[in-house]
Amino acid sequence: MISIRLSDLAQQLDAKLHGDCNIMITGIASISSAKEGHITFLADNRLRDKLSSCHASAVVLTKKNLPFCTSSALVVENPYLAYARIVQLMNAIPKELENISSKAVISKDTNLGQRLTIGANTVIESGVILEDDVIIGPGCFVGKNTHIGAGTRLWANVTLYHDVYIGKYCFIQSGTIIGSDGFGYTKDNDNWVKLPQLGCVIIENRVEIGACTTIDRGTLDDTHIGNGVIIDNQCHIAHNVLIGDNTAIAGGVIMAGSVIIGRYCMIGGASVINGHIEICDKVIVTGMSMVIRSITKSGIYSSGIPLQPNKKWRKTAALVMTISDMHKRIKAIEQKLLKK
Repeated sequence: MISIRLSDLAQQLDAKLHGDCNIMITGIASISSAKEGHITFLADNRLRDKLSSCHASAVVLTKKNLPFCTSSALVVENPYLAYARIVQLMNAIPKELENISSKAVISKDTNLGQRLTIGANTVIESGVILEDDVIIGPGCFVGKNTHIGAGTRLWANVTLYHDVYIGKYCFIQSGTIIGSDGFGYTKDNDNWVKLPQLGCVIIENRVEIGACTTIDRGTLDDTHIGNGVIIDNQCHIAHNVLIGDNTAIAGGVIMAGSVIIGRYCMIGGASVINGHIEICDKVIVTGMSMVIRSITKSGIYSSGIPLQPNKKWRKTAALVMTISDMHKRIKAIEQKLLKK
Protein backbone atom coordinates (compact mmCIF):
# COMPACT_ATOMS: atom_id res chain seq x y z
CA MET A 1 0.00 0.00 0.00
CA ILE A 2 1.38 3.42 -0.93
CA SER A 3 1.89 6.30 1.53
CA ILE A 4 0.23 9.66 1.00
CA ARG A 5 0.27 13.01 2.80
CA LEU A 6 -3.05 13.91 4.44
CA SER A 7 -3.20 17.27 2.64
CA ASP A 8 -2.76 15.52 -0.71
CA LEU A 9 -5.47 13.03 0.22
CA ALA A 10 -7.82 15.89 1.14
CA GLN A 11 -7.20 17.48 -2.23
CA GLN A 12 -7.86 14.22 -4.08
CA LEU A 13 -11.15 13.75 -2.20
CA ASP A 14 -12.18 17.41 -2.30
CA ALA A 15 -12.47 17.15 1.49
CA LYS A 16 -12.06 19.83 4.17
CA LEU A 17 -9.00 19.09 6.32
CA HIS A 18 -8.97 19.67 10.08
CA GLY A 19 -5.70 19.17 11.96
CA ASP A 20 -2.14 18.41 10.85
CA CYS A 21 -1.86 18.58 7.08
CA ASN A 22 1.60 16.94 7.04
CA ILE A 23 0.58 13.59 8.53
CA MET A 24 1.70 10.68 6.37
CA ILE A 25 -1.02 8.08 5.88
CA THR A 26 0.47 4.61 5.45
CA GLY A 27 -2.59 2.40 5.78
CA ILE A 28 -6.36 2.06 6.14
CA ALA A 29 -8.09 0.34 9.06
CA SER A 30 -11.37 0.11 10.98
CA ILE A 31 -12.09 2.43 13.89
CA SER A 32 -11.42 -0.38 16.38
CA SER A 33 -8.10 -1.59 14.94
CA ALA A 34 -6.58 1.63 13.53
CA LYS A 35 -3.15 2.71 14.76
CA GLU A 36 -0.81 5.65 14.18
CA GLY A 37 -0.34 6.22 10.45
CA HIS A 38 -3.75 4.76 9.62
CA ILE A 39 -6.80 6.55 8.31
CA THR A 40 -10.28 5.27 9.18
CA PHE A 41 -13.84 6.41 8.48
CA LEU A 42 -17.12 6.87 10.35
CA ALA A 43 -20.17 6.21 8.20
CA ASP A 44 -22.50 4.90 10.92
CA ASN A 45 -23.49 7.40 13.63
CA ARG A 46 -24.03 4.50 16.04
CA LEU A 47 -20.25 4.05 16.17
CA ARG A 48 -19.61 7.68 17.11
CA ASP A 49 -18.63 6.78 20.69
CA LYS A 50 -15.64 4.80 19.35
CA LEU A 51 -14.00 8.02 18.14
CA SER A 52 -12.79 8.88 21.66
CA SER A 53 -10.72 5.68 21.88
CA CYS A 54 -9.64 5.56 18.22
CA HIS A 55 -5.85 5.64 17.62
CA ALA A 56 -5.99 6.50 13.90
CA SER A 57 -3.98 9.48 12.68
CA ALA A 58 -7.00 10.73 10.75
CA VAL A 59 -10.71 10.02 10.41
CA VAL A 60 -13.03 10.57 7.45
CA LEU A 61 -16.41 11.76 8.71
CA THR A 62 -19.26 14.21 8.23
CA LYS A 63 -19.38 17.75 9.61
CA LYS A 64 -21.99 16.59 12.12
CA ASN A 65 -19.53 14.14 13.71
CA LEU A 66 -16.47 16.41 13.67
CA PRO A 67 -16.97 17.69 17.27
CA PHE A 68 -16.57 14.13 18.56
CA CYS A 69 -13.24 13.54 16.80
CA THR A 70 -9.96 13.85 18.77
CA SER A 71 -7.59 13.39 15.81
CA SER A 72 -7.08 15.05 12.45
CA ALA A 73 -10.06 14.68 10.16
CA LEU A 74 -11.26 14.90 6.59
CA VAL A 75 -14.82 16.22 6.41
CA VAL A 76 -16.93 14.96 3.51
CA GLU A 77 -20.62 14.46 2.74
CA ASN A 78 -20.35 10.68 2.21
CA PRO A 79 -17.61 9.01 4.31
CA TYR A 80 -18.17 5.55 2.87
CA LEU A 81 -17.77 6.82 -0.69
CA ALA A 82 -14.66 8.71 0.37
CA TYR A 83 -13.30 5.51 1.93
CA ALA A 84 -13.82 3.69 -1.37
CA ARG A 85 -11.83 6.37 -3.18
CA ILE A 86 -9.03 6.23 -0.60
CA VAL A 87 -8.74 2.48 -1.10
CA GLN A 88 -8.49 3.04 -4.86
CA LEU A 89 -5.79 5.67 -4.38
CA MET A 90 -3.78 3.46 -2.02
CA ASN A 91 -4.52 0.26 -3.88
CA ALA A 92 -2.17 -2.58 -2.98
CA ILE A 93 -3.20 -4.95 -5.79
CA PRO A 94 0.02 -6.05 -7.55
CA LYS A 95 0.44 -4.52 -10.98
CA GLU A 96 1.47 -6.96 -13.65
CA LEU A 97 4.41 -6.21 -15.90
CA GLU A 98 3.68 -5.88 -19.60
CA ASN A 99 4.69 -9.36 -20.62
CA ILE A 100 3.44 -12.31 -22.63
CA SER A 101 4.66 -15.49 -20.96
CA SER A 102 6.60 -17.94 -23.08
CA LYS A 103 4.40 -20.62 -21.51
CA ALA A 104 1.19 -19.11 -22.91
CA VAL A 105 -0.32 -20.85 -25.94
CA ILE A 106 -1.54 -18.25 -28.44
CA SER A 107 -2.96 -19.00 -31.85
CA LYS A 108 -1.26 -17.26 -34.77
CA ASP A 109 -4.68 -16.17 -36.00
CA THR A 110 -5.30 -13.52 -33.30
CA ASN A 111 -5.43 -9.73 -33.19
CA LEU A 112 -3.31 -8.53 -30.29
CA GLY A 113 -3.22 -4.93 -29.08
CA GLN A 114 -0.46 -3.03 -27.32
CA ARG A 115 0.85 -3.34 -23.73
CA LEU A 116 -0.63 -6.77 -23.09
CA THR A 117 0.02 -9.06 -20.13
CA ILE A 118 -0.70 -12.77 -20.61
CA GLY A 119 0.17 -15.25 -17.87
CA ALA A 120 1.68 -18.71 -18.04
CA ASN A 121 -0.44 -21.66 -19.21
CA THR A 122 -3.11 -19.40 -20.67
CA VAL A 123 -4.62 -20.64 -23.95
CA ILE A 124 -5.89 -18.15 -26.55
CA GLU A 125 -7.61 -19.68 -29.58
CA SER A 126 -7.97 -18.43 -33.15
CA GLY A 127 -9.92 -15.32 -34.06
CA VAL A 128 -9.53 -13.73 -30.63
CA ILE A 129 -9.22 -9.94 -30.40
CA LEU A 130 -7.41 -8.43 -27.42
CA GLU A 131 -7.49 -4.64 -27.31
CA ASP A 132 -4.78 -2.50 -25.68
CA ASP A 133 -3.81 -2.86 -22.00
CA VAL A 134 -5.61 -6.17 -21.45
CA ILE A 135 -4.30 -8.26 -18.54
CA ILE A 136 -4.95 -12.01 -18.57
CA GLY A 137 -3.76 -14.00 -15.57
CA PRO A 138 -2.21 -17.48 -15.62
CA GLY A 139 -4.25 -20.53 -16.48
CA CYS A 140 -7.01 -18.72 -18.38
CA PHE A 141 -8.81 -20.00 -21.49
CA VAL A 142 -10.07 -17.63 -24.20
CA GLY A 143 -12.15 -19.41 -26.84
CA LYS A 144 -12.43 -18.81 -30.56
CA ASN A 145 -13.57 -15.41 -31.84
CA THR A 146 -13.84 -13.90 -28.37
CA HIS A 147 -13.30 -10.15 -28.05
CA ILE A 148 -11.83 -8.49 -24.92
CA GLY A 149 -11.96 -4.70 -24.70
CA ALA A 150 -9.20 -2.28 -23.69
CA GLY A 151 -8.11 -2.22 -20.05
CA THR A 152 -10.02 -5.35 -19.05
CA ARG A 153 -8.41 -7.66 -16.49
CA LEU A 154 -8.94 -11.40 -16.02
CA TRP A 155 -7.53 -12.95 -12.86
CA ALA A 156 -6.15 -16.50 -12.90
CA ASN A 157 -8.16 -19.44 -14.21
CA VAL A 158 -10.96 -17.52 -15.91
CA THR A 159 -12.68 -19.36 -18.77
CA LEU A 160 -14.24 -17.52 -21.71
CA TYR A 161 -15.92 -19.82 -24.22
CA HIS A 162 -16.15 -19.04 -27.96
CA ASP A 163 -17.85 -15.92 -29.35
CA VAL A 164 -17.91 -14.05 -26.05
CA TYR A 165 -17.74 -10.25 -26.11
CA ILE A 166 -16.23 -8.43 -23.11
CA GLY A 167 -16.21 -4.62 -23.11
CA LYS A 168 -13.64 -2.11 -21.89
CA TYR A 169 -12.30 -1.82 -18.30
CA CYS A 170 -14.03 -4.93 -17.00
CA PHE A 171 -12.70 -6.88 -14.02
CA ILE A 172 -13.29 -10.63 -13.80
CA GLN A 173 -12.22 -12.62 -10.74
CA SER A 174 -10.72 -16.12 -10.67
CA GLY A 175 -12.75 -19.20 -11.46
CA THR A 176 -15.49 -17.39 -13.38
CA ILE A 177 -16.87 -19.06 -16.50
CA ILE A 178 -18.54 -17.03 -19.24
CA GLY A 179 -20.26 -18.54 -22.26
CA SER A 180 -20.97 -22.05 -21.00
CA ASP A 181 -24.02 -23.79 -22.43
CA GLY A 182 -27.41 -22.82 -21.09
CA PHE A 183 -29.57 -25.58 -19.58
CA GLY A 184 -31.44 -26.40 -22.79
CA TYR A 185 -32.99 -29.88 -23.21
CA THR A 186 -36.13 -31.48 -24.51
CA LYS A 187 -37.51 -34.98 -24.03
CA ASP A 188 -37.73 -37.89 -26.45
CA ASN A 189 -39.85 -40.33 -24.48
CA ASP A 190 -37.77 -40.86 -21.33
CA ASN A 191 -34.49 -39.57 -22.79
CA TRP A 192 -33.14 -36.03 -22.63
CA VAL A 193 -32.10 -34.43 -25.94
CA LYS A 194 -29.64 -31.54 -25.76
CA LEU A 195 -30.50 -28.29 -27.53
CA PRO A 196 -27.33 -26.65 -28.92
CA GLN A 197 -26.88 -23.15 -27.51
CA LEU A 198 -26.33 -20.88 -30.51
CA GLY A 199 -26.34 -17.46 -28.83
CA CYS A 200 -23.44 -15.54 -27.31
CA VAL A 201 -22.66 -13.59 -24.15
CA ILE A 202 -22.24 -9.81 -24.46
CA ILE A 203 -20.79 -7.93 -21.50
CA GLU A 204 -20.60 -4.17 -21.81
CA ASN A 205 -18.05 -1.73 -20.31
CA ARG A 206 -16.93 -1.36 -16.67
CA VAL A 207 -18.54 -4.61 -15.53
CA GLU A 208 -17.09 -6.40 -12.49
CA ILE A 209 -17.74 -10.11 -11.93
CA GLY A 210 -16.80 -11.99 -8.76
CA ALA A 211 -15.08 -15.34 -8.33
CA CYS A 212 -16.66 -18.61 -9.47
CA THR A 213 -19.66 -16.97 -11.14
CA THR A 214 -21.16 -18.61 -14.23
CA ILE A 215 -22.83 -16.74 -17.09
CA ASP A 216 -24.44 -18.99 -19.71
CA ARG A 217 -24.63 -18.22 -23.41
CA GLY A 218 -28.03 -17.69 -25.03
CA THR A 219 -30.06 -20.41 -26.71
CA LEU A 220 -30.74 -18.42 -29.89
CA ASP A 221 -30.45 -14.77 -28.84
CA ASP A 222 -27.67 -13.47 -26.57
CA THR A 223 -27.21 -13.19 -22.82
CA HIS A 224 -26.54 -9.49 -22.23
CA ILE A 225 -24.96 -7.70 -19.23
CA GLY A 226 -25.20 -3.89 -19.33
CA ASN A 227 -22.66 -1.16 -18.55
CA GLY A 228 -21.45 -0.75 -14.98
CA VAL A 229 -23.08 -3.93 -13.66
CA ILE A 230 -21.44 -5.51 -10.59
CA ILE A 231 -21.91 -9.22 -9.86
CA ASP A 232 -20.62 -10.89 -6.69
CA ASN A 233 -19.12 -14.36 -6.18
CA GLN A 234 -20.81 -17.68 -6.98
CA CYS A 235 -23.77 -16.34 -8.90
CA HIS A 236 -25.50 -18.17 -11.76
CA ILE A 237 -26.78 -16.12 -14.70
CA ALA A 238 -28.69 -18.45 -17.02
CA HIS A 239 -29.18 -18.32 -20.80
CA ASN A 240 -30.78 -15.25 -22.39
CA VAL A 241 -30.79 -13.18 -19.20
CA LEU A 242 -30.70 -9.42 -19.78
CA ILE A 243 -29.34 -7.18 -16.99
CA GLY A 244 -29.65 -3.40 -17.27
CA ASP A 245 -26.95 -0.80 -16.63
CA ASN A 246 -25.53 -0.27 -13.12
CA THR A 247 -27.45 -3.09 -11.47
CA ALA A 248 -25.78 -4.79 -8.48
CA ILE A 249 -26.12 -8.52 -7.75
CA ALA A 250 -24.88 -9.92 -4.43
CA GLY A 251 -23.35 -13.34 -3.81
CA GLY A 252 -25.11 -16.62 -4.47
CA VAL A 253 -27.94 -15.21 -6.60
CA ILE A 254 -29.50 -17.65 -9.07
CA MET A 255 -31.31 -16.37 -12.17
CA ALA A 256 -33.23 -18.76 -14.40
CA GLY A 257 -33.38 -18.36 -18.17
CA SER A 258 -34.76 -15.33 -20.02
CA VAL A 259 -35.03 -13.07 -16.97
CA ILE A 260 -35.00 -9.35 -17.78
CA ILE A 261 -33.68 -7.08 -15.01
CA GLY A 262 -33.84 -3.31 -15.36
CA ARG A 263 -31.30 -0.59 -14.63
CA TYR A 264 -30.12 0.51 -11.17
CA CYS A 265 -31.53 -2.57 -9.42
CA MET A 266 -30.03 -4.24 -6.33
CA ILE A 267 -30.50 -7.99 -5.88
CA GLY A 268 -29.71 -9.26 -2.35
CA GLY A 269 -27.56 -12.33 -1.71
CA ALA A 270 -28.90 -15.88 -2.11
CA SER A 271 -32.03 -14.66 -3.91
CA VAL A 272 -33.64 -16.85 -6.57
CA ILE A 273 -35.34 -15.36 -9.64
CA ASN A 274 -37.79 -17.39 -11.71
CA GLY A 275 -37.36 -17.65 -15.47
CA HIS A 276 -39.19 -15.62 -18.12
CA ILE A 277 -40.12 -12.73 -15.81
CA GLU A 278 -39.22 -9.04 -15.88
CA ILE A 279 -38.03 -6.72 -13.10
CA CYS A 280 -38.35 -3.01 -13.85
CA ASP A 281 -35.77 -0.28 -13.12
CA LYS A 282 -34.76 0.74 -9.58
CA VAL A 283 -35.98 -2.35 -7.75
CA ILE A 284 -34.33 -3.58 -4.53
CA VAL A 285 -34.78 -7.28 -3.72
CA THR A 286 -33.63 -8.05 -0.20
CA GLY A 287 -31.48 -11.09 0.56
CA MET A 288 -32.79 -14.66 0.30
CA SER A 289 -35.91 -13.59 -1.58
CA MET A 290 -37.76 -15.80 -4.07
CA VAL A 291 -39.01 -13.79 -7.04
CA ILE A 292 -41.61 -15.81 -8.94
CA ARG A 293 -43.55 -13.05 -10.71
CA SER A 294 -42.65 -9.93 -12.67
CA ILE A 295 -42.10 -6.68 -10.76
CA THR A 296 -43.54 -3.67 -12.57
CA LYS A 297 -43.15 -0.92 -9.97
CA SER A 298 -39.92 0.39 -8.44
CA GLY A 299 -39.46 -0.23 -4.73
CA ILE A 300 -38.15 -2.65 -2.10
CA TYR A 301 -39.35 -6.27 -2.17
CA SER A 302 -38.77 -9.13 0.28
CA SER A 303 -39.88 -12.70 0.92
CA GLY A 304 -39.14 -15.55 3.31
CA ILE A 305 -39.61 -16.05 7.05
CA PRO A 306 -37.04 -14.38 9.33
CA LEU A 307 -35.01 -16.53 11.69
CA GLN A 308 -36.83 -17.74 14.83
CA PRO A 309 -35.99 -20.12 17.68
CA ASN A 310 -36.61 -23.65 16.41
CA LYS A 311 -39.67 -24.34 18.59
CA LYS A 312 -41.31 -21.10 17.49
CA TRP A 313 -40.44 -21.75 13.84
CA ARG A 314 -42.06 -25.22 14.05
CA LYS A 315 -45.29 -23.63 15.30
CA THR A 316 -45.13 -21.02 12.52
CA ALA A 317 -44.58 -23.73 9.88
CA ALA A 318 -47.50 -25.75 11.29
CA LEU A 319 -49.76 -22.69 11.03
CA VAL A 320 -48.66 -22.07 7.44
CA MET A 321 -49.65 -25.64 6.53
CA THR A 322 -53.21 -24.99 7.83
CA ILE A 323 -53.76 -21.66 6.05
CA SER A 324 -55.71 -23.27 3.21
CA ASP A 325 -58.19 -24.93 5.61
CA MET A 326 -58.48 -21.70 7.62
CA HIS A 327 -59.24 -19.80 4.43
CA LYS A 328 -62.01 -22.24 3.50
CA ARG A 329 -63.59 -21.96 6.95
CA ILE A 330 -63.45 -18.16 6.89
CA LYS A 331 -65.05 -18.08 3.42
CA ALA A 332 -67.82 -20.37 4.65
CA ILE A 333 -68.46 -18.11 7.68
CA GLU A 334 -68.55 -15.01 5.44
CA GLN A 335 -71.09 -16.65 3.14
CA LYS A 336 -73.31 -17.55 6.11
CA LEU A 337 -73.13 -14.00 7.43
CA LEU A 338 -74.04 -12.59 4.02
CA LYS A 339 -77.16 -14.77 3.89
CA LYS A 340 -78.47 -13.38 7.20
